Amino acid sequence: MADNRHHVQNGNGNGLTAILGAGSLGRLWAALLPTGTTAFIPRQHDPEENKPDVTYRFQGRHGRQYPVTIPSLDWTTQHPDALIVTTKAGDTLSALEAILPNLKPTVPVVLFQNGMGSQQAVAERWPDRPIMAASTTEGANRPDNNTTVHAGQGETWVGGLTHSASPLVTNVVNQLEASGLVIHEEPEILKRLWSKLIINAGINPYTAILDCTNGDILDAPLFRDTIRQLCLELAEVMHLEGLPPRSPDDMQSQIEAVARNTAKNTSSMCSDVRRGKPTEIDYINGYIVSRARAHNLPAPVNQMLTKRVKLRTTKPHEPQSDTPGAI
Repeated sequence: MADNRHHVQNGNGNGLTAILGAGSLGRLWAALLPTGTTAFIPRQHDPEENKPDVTYRFQGRHGRQYPVTIPSLDWTTQHPDALIVTTKAGDTLSALEAILPNLKPTVPVVLFQNGMGSQQAVAERWPDRPIMAASTTEGANRPDNNTTVHAGQGETWVGGLTHSASPLVTNVVNQLEASGLVIHEEPEILKRLWSKLIINAGINPYTAILDCTNGDILDAPLFRDTIRQLCLELAEVMHLEGLPPRSPDDMQSQIEAVARNTAKNTSSMCSDVRRGKPTEIDYINGYIVSRARAHNLPAPVNQMLTKRVKLRTTKPHEPQSDTPGAI
């Protein structure tokens, strides 16, 4: 692959993918989709995104680096075939409120948010649009503002949330497969999102509270003393939500395995706390608390973790790397 693989993009007939959210994950997709097929949609409140072009160095899985320049979408001349949304969960609804009036109502919207709750809010706000959710285990981070690293190879699952989305999932998967990443159609995307939520809930808040990498939580008293109860709470909520049963032991084993396998990774929540930025705790453990309350259940461990993470975000720290996702 040539080092100057990405110049300013003009479109080459493979379908234009607009990207809302120029963080690590958005820049990963922009770098890997074919030259000429992507454009960022700038958000007016974000100086980093509100530029004619977004330029950075991209480091692929095998260490090779090359410059990437992605233009801002020109609404007057460009008409996206798909929109992928990689904003933080708490920003998604307001970001879409600002740009969806410019987008044809038939264009698929693919949501890549952590946790749960923001996807449902978008689908409820625009029930007639083709709204999809994606769950990914791809890893990307930004060691500095000018560099994006594809830090871990994974897989991505895409499924429809609204009625009009289902017939379009195959086309979206085909479009995203041009990145070279592994993409799957997922008819039961909510189950897939819950599976990732289990991992997020069992790793992210502990790393944020303890200010540590994923693997370091395993020997921490806070984790050892509460992880069993956290999994019990998850199992109860999932049962009442009508999801397939999962045993607390199975959940705990999976959480611990992921923490070991990603031992040196810094979670997005820990990174946000270190940078003094809002976290996505309301869409992870906070979401579990809200669903527990809807079923008149207590969820004391998830509630405790939610409160402790929020307390940590009131104390800004030194800037750190920006790593999306739980792992």
